Amino acid sequence: MRKIKVVPYNSEWPALFEEEKRALLNLDIPTIRRIHHIGSTAVDDLAAKPIIDILLEVDSLESLDQNQKKFEELGYESMGEFGIEGRRYYRKGKEIRTHQIHAFLVSDSHSFRHIAFRDYLIKNKDIKKEYEDLKRKVASQCENDIDRYCDGKNDFIQIHERLAVDWKKQSSEPVGLGNVAPRRA
Repeated sequence: MRKIKVVPYNSEWPALFEEEKRALLNLDIPTIRRIHHIGSTAVDDLAAKPIIDILLEVDSLESLDQNQKKFEELGYESMGEFGIEGRRYYRKGKEIRTHQIHAFLVSDSHSFRHIAFRDYLIKNKDIKKEYEDLKRKVASQCENDIDRYCDGKNDFIQIHERLAVDWKKQSSEPVGLGNVAPRRA
């Protein structure tokens, strides 16, 4: 059973993301268009489970599926949709997970909501603090049950994801700026 532990923010998380982003780009999978750092490890000064969440925006899920071996060479296990229609989910590390990849088609609403929630937490320090406190509380009470951990955060996330999506739609900031994979011919 994996231990669910929320740890203080680690300033090395962005560098770990960049390192993994380079490794993913080196796989030379033409369908990948953008690579984003999402989740709590992408939010400065937010405590998190020390797992780097990565979002891939792709042109074709079928093409991504055809490159499954390349992900396996990087140590990822392919989990298919894993509960979310239109997603491809990959995880790295069995008992000690280090990275997770969520892949969606370019402009999928799931991509937008992940990015919006990340940016919303970055911009709203009080909400970020409330979320951190909730995560610590739920982690201490869930007895290392990932379903209980996720359920304990669910209401907060549902409310704030809706607010984040509305905020992001009204924001003049572009989605995912600076995380564009090189365009391939």
